[in-house]
Amino acid sequence: MARSLNEEYIKNAGIYRKQSGKNKSLSVVIPVYNEKDSIGKLYSMLDSVLSKIDIPYEVILIDDGSTDGTYDELVKIHDKNNAYRIISFRKNFGQTAAMSAGFHYSSGDIIVTLDADLQNDPKDIPVMINKLDEGYDIVSGWRKDRKDRAFSRRFPSIVANRIISGLSGVHLHDYGCTLKAYRKEVLDNIELYGEMHRYIPAIASSMGVRVAEIPVTHHSRKYGKSKYGISRTIRVILDIITIKFLLSYSHRPIQIFGLMGLLSLTVGFVVTLYLIVMRIFFSQSLADRPLFILSIFMIFIGIQLITMGLLAEINMRIYHEAQNKPTYVIKDIIK
Repeated sequence: MARSLNEEYIKNAGIYRKQSGKNKSLSVVIPVYNEKDSIGKLYSMLDSVLSKIDIPYEVILIDDGSTDGTYDELVKIHDKNNAYRIISFRKNFGQTAAMSAGFHYSSGDIIVTLDADLQNDPKDIPVMINKLDEGYDIVSGWRKDRKDRAFSRRFPSIVANRIISGLSGVHLHDYGCTLKAYRKEVLDNIELYGEMHRYIPAIASSMGVRVAEIPVTHHSRKYGKSKYGISRTIRVILDIITIKFLLSYSHRPIQIFGLMGLLSLTVGFVVTLYLIVMRIFFSQSLADRPLFILSIFMIFIGIQLITMGLLAEINMRIYHEAQNKPTYVIKDIIK
């Protein structure tokens, strides 16, 4: 019989120390937003799975500002089983913020995330943990037989997954699947902003993590309504741009801003030199030449981009030095 982390751990100076000989523990992180009708069913499904896993566990339910009575249902679950912990937001901050809070307050060596709408199946949790045991740092679910609308959900997702896979080098079929398993030390080195929780495998790729993907069960939504629509495509595009910058230039921003600045500056100077030659040797007027205005504009843009790159470099150094945050990630030290 599995035991909760509340029974297996004691808190000492902010550090959770194991009381038993177990070499791993599990935290299940679930963001919840207006899922009153599904939360009771989710508890039953989770309890039937977790009670058979022979490791200590906890379930962290993050109420993301629900307005339909979801919080009251969560309290009932906690009263029934204190392995289910509740974090309640004052308002709706979004799924990424909920995930971040769940990661911060989790105690397990392994963290599994899933949605509360019953489309993810808790029966896949043991399979993902077993996959982690093969030496992987992240195991991502693949909704191979996805039960969502083709035009508004599946097609944009396919396009985004291919682009992100190409940019990051981490080739996954389904970045958007919430059902994922992580080693705690991987998440400890990642700060989440915006809507970046979907792309943790890509962001973590800069740390040299091992990522696996396995097919998982996906059910049709039975309760409530989806929180996403076709407008999400625009946010995905912006996320992709952010990911590319974080992966390639976050530690050396001058190389992207400086490159664009030098290119603009060079073109501006070349065009200006050409116009000066045409004016001096061929007596051509510059007053009625839009090309002259464009060349001056490109010179100023080039100077601004290089300046932005230098400021970004200064900010990056302040960020790392102020937080004593290294620019590397250590996997292990043998002494």
